[in-house]
This record gives sequence, structure tokens and C-alpha cells, in this order.
Amino acid sequence: MTERSELLQGTLDLLILKALSLQPNHGLGIARRVGQMTQGTFEVKPGSLFPALHRLEEQGWLDSKWGVSENNRRAKYYRLTKTGLGQLRTETEHWWRISLAINRSLEAVI
Repeated sequence: MTERSELLQGTLDLLILKALSLQPNHGLGIARRVGQMTQGTFEVKPGSLFPALHRLEEQGWLDSKWGVSENNRRAKYYRLTKTGLGQLRTETEHWWRISLAINRSLEAVI
């Protein structure tokens, strides 16, 4: 795995954690929320979303339970755990440091 793919994976994790910081949601709802939060910049596809949700749940950052979606279908709902909230804070701080460093380096080029 290259550094670039790890950064992208970490970005997806951060966006999922942020989306779930507002309220529990099912997979499709999380994907929609990420799209809203990023004003359509990121479209999360199921092939990326569900492995990430599974990984975050294994790490203890998410809990899940089965429920019924708004269209009366069985859906797995995910919620942020206390540990997940702490990870969201850590990931957010890390993102701001990376973002600032990249912005500084790009400004130096211009």
C-alpha cells in the first residue's frame, strides 16, 4: 500500500467518523451525509464504505445494531463510540496539521 492510498483511507475514516458524530446512521445514510458535508466533492461507493465501516467497528470506534430504515428495509445502523469520538478529535487535529503543511508548501511554490 502506498502512502497516497493510506492517506485516502485515513480521509475516508475521518469523514465517516465526522458523519456519525451528528447521529447514528445506516450505510447509505452515511454515504449521503459525506456527500452533503463535502458538497458533492466525495462520493463514497459501497465497495469502499462497507470495508471501512467494518474496520472502524473492529477498532472499537463504531458500534452497530440492526434496525429499520426510512423506507422500511432492514439496515445496520452505526454509531460513534466514546473511543470513536476521541479518535475523531485526534484525526481532525492530524488532518489540520497535514493540511496546513501542504498549504504552506504550495504557497512557497507560487
